[in-house]
Amino acid sequence: MSIQIRKKEHVDLSVTRDVFYSKKTGFERYDFVHNALPEINLDEIDLSAFLLGREFSFPLFISSMTGGYSEAGAVNEVIAAFCEEENLPFGVGSQRVMLENPDQIPSFSVVRKHAPTAFIAANIGGAQLPGGLNKENITILIESIRADCIIVHLNPLQELIQPEGDTRFKGILEGIFFLIENSGLPVIVKETGAGISADTANKLIGIGVKVIDVAGAGGTSWAKVENLRERQHEPMHIFDDWGIPTVDCLRQIAPLKEENNFELISSGGIRGSFDILKSIALGADFTATAQPVIKAIIDGGIEALRSLVNQWKKESKIALTLVGCSNFSEINTKHLVETK
Repeated sequence: MSIQIRKKEHVDLSVTRDVFYSKKTGFERYDFVHNALPEINLDEIDLSAFLLGREFSFPLFISSMTGGYSEAGAVNEVIAAFCEEENLPFGVGSQRVMLENPDQIPSFSVVRKHAPTAFIAANIGGAQLPGGLNKENITILIESIRADCIIVHLNPLQELIQPEGDTRFKGILEGIFFLIENSGLPVIVKETGAGISADTANKLIGIGVKVIDVAGAGGTSWAKVENLRERQHEPMHIFDDWGIPTVDCLRQIAPLKEENNFELISSGGIRGSFDILKSIALGADFTATAQPVIKAIIDGGIEALRSLVNQWKKESKIALTLVGCSNFSEINTKHLVETK
């Protein structure tokens, strides 16, 4: 099966079928501490946030998911136009298919036409890095979308369940280091939904990774996605719930920020404003989501996406007021209480 068909199947299944973890993200374990005397006016709330030295209107990264098949260009156009309008960062889907088939470059490069000044991340899978991408391919990744940074996605669970998966994982860390040394851009490393542990984070920090996106369990299960695809052998549902919940990833990795220079993104089951707020309170600098964005676009185009994000912004302003914080940088664990 071609990569293009596989990419289209992934997106279709993620928005039309039950592909979510049975286990929770962990955000449900926390409630906000209500402040009856916030001493803040609603119109004073500032929703801006910083990532990699750039200020954005809201701490929401539209995460990598699409690219490499015919319909992906249209979805990327909407995301690009929206992020340009709203000053939000976003990442294209894996550019592996573009490197293997240059005919697919337009489904990625279209983003700069619609987002000339937006912050855009290139994207390549960790499984493609052992031995190092050659410098020509690194240049193509960057120049095709005039990227501001590069995302490396780690997805060993998905690769192992996927019939066409690449199961060679030795040398990925060295490959990431090569990319950092030769790209000239900051590198974000993210999981795809099974989470990153403190031990893995330490290894990434040690080679110079600037941002870690935990992409924990509780959102889309890519093992479930692969198990729903037509395949040559029996599905392996035992792995459908494999992974570290998003909150557990944050609690393990956030303390590392005290002695290390890196930024932390919370993703994996970010489905609303409260997830965003709780993420920041638990130590994340930013959040990211993909599935709700893609679903909104497919259901109602840019207007549906605009409505979704505007609702999250309105709710965030109210919630920040109700905990007595004027911006995201002020919210922390003292504004949360663990529920039983």
